[in-house]
Amino acid sequence: MCVECGCGKNVPFGVRVLSYLAPGLLKPRATAEAVATVNPEPLSPLTVEVHASLLAKNDLAAARNRGLFAARRILALNLVSSPGAGKTTLLSRTVDEFGREHRCAVVVGDLETDNDARRIHRPHVPVAQITTGTACHLDADMVARGVGALDLADVRVLFIENVGNLVCPASFDLGEAVRVVLLSATEGEDKPLKYPPIFKSAHLVLLTKTDVAAVLGFDLQAAADNIRRVAPQAQLIQLSARSGDGLAAWYDFLRTHLPP
Repeated sequence: MCVECGCGKNVPFGVRVLSYLAPGLLKPRATAEAVATVNPEPLSPLTVEVHASLLAKNDLAAARNRGLFAARRILALNLVSSPGAGKTTLLSRTVDEFGREHRCAVVVGDLETDNDARRIHRPHVPVAQITTGTACHLDADMVARGVGALDLADVRVLFIENVGNLVCPASFDLGEAVRVVLLSATEGEDKPLKYPPIFKSAHLVLLTKTDVAAVLGFDLQAAADNIRRVAPQAQLIQLSARSGDGLAAWYDFLRTHLPP
């Protein structure tokens, strides 16, 4: 993980907020280059001290984020998965449907491009794209800067689409109330057994792309059993953002977790 390999060191990252012009026409509203403030102390022979330094600073920023979300009565969710598990497709449909009922905002993390932010952006949905450059995860300070660039008026739900990675994001609290891990039918049923830390940290696991499971020979029951074996604490929802199966359960989950 980042705390072992050192990729949690200072990295430059960019924040870009998209503004709506007309259907199909989007442009950057503002670009702010910033340098993350997660600065580990000088390397020590004791690895545990590096861990404590790196994660302690992130946890302070996460606590500030959590306080902001609580004060604004915003439900913040951190969506984590392998690349291509369907986070962006799910969020696009979610803001189209659930987003008409409760105003949503989205922070998107990728190493490069604002492609996902453009796919998700709608007139009623403020979106910020964070380009991490070389960092394989979002940290709490990146999220704070991304959220700070958004208009949060009347926003009830903040979706944080993390960088596609099942390893490093497990260690970094972003200040979210709910951590959502996606496992798609295009992956192996044993993925939860191979990457247990991220699944063990999940409040909700979404088993996605169920509409193609049979075609791919993906065993939904075996995947569900492995999820329950590794993450018995997590709620499990099977869904397809393309067919719509299971989305009602996903939206019900969001409604029941909205702050009062």
